[in-house]
Amino acid sequence: MSHIPRKRFGQNFLQDQGVIADIVNAVSPHPGEAVVEIGPGLAALTAPLITRAGRLHAVEIDRDIVAHLQQRFSPDELVIHNVDAMKFDFGALADGIAPGGKLRLVGNLPYNISTPLLFHLASFADRIADMHFMLQKEVVDRMVADPSTTDYGRLSVMLQLRFHMERVLDVPPESFYPPPKVDSSVVRLLPWPTPQHEVLDLPLLEDLVVKAFGQRRKTLRNNLKGIVDDALFAELKIDPGLRPENLAVGQFVAIANALARR
Repeated sequence: MSHIPRKRFGQNFLQDQGVIADIVNAVSPHPGEAVVEIGPGLAALTAPLITRAGRLHAVEIDRDIVAHLQQRFSPDELVIHNVDAMKFDFGALADGIAPGGKLRLVGNLPYNISTPLLFHLASFADRIADMHFMLQKEVVDRMVADPSTTDYGRLSVMLQLRFHMERVLDVPPESFYPPPKVDSSVVRLLPWPTPQHEVLDLPLLEDLVVKAFGQRRKTLRNNLKGIVDDALFAELKIDPGLRPENLAVGQFVAIANALARR
């Protein structure tokens, strides 16, 4: 297929056969599993995933690519959902194709919407078995970062709350067409089998984390002024003079839960 990559969809097509094989082996799909590919593009991953899984669901927004995929694969091999992944109900899909089970998600995600898409997918964590995604390396660095490191931030906290994450491999720009201007990485996300922390009010926690990391170089006391007072910091044994990146996920949850109880 001759397809001009579209910037508005953040299209960079994977073409390195060695990298493709490494990703498919990392996913290791089996027949009968509910495997869903986000952004199949020119089917670099799609074809080998179908070979291993037997049948695949795909979420693709580009109608030209959808038409190509429909010509190349039969409906028994590939079920295409021509929708925006940001607006797609993955929970409803799980109910339809994996009743009582969970989805396995895989994809080379558009780098221009990767962060909001990851937050959207995280809301379906209880219906997901695992996720394997190609992302900008800088984003993966932030996802897997430990507290008290420069990469640790809002993305780290909110994703580590729901998932264990590990870097699978790094991928150079020349593995794509057109080559992106950044390095890429593949990351594996595994939902915690049981929640690591009980969250009383998730929107409150999300808002707290956004405000805490609003100005990274300022202290918690400054960033959370008017929200968390020194008495509450003292009650939770958290030094308000720390910067936000110094707090573990559980400490952010503790602050949010204390506020929710008030």
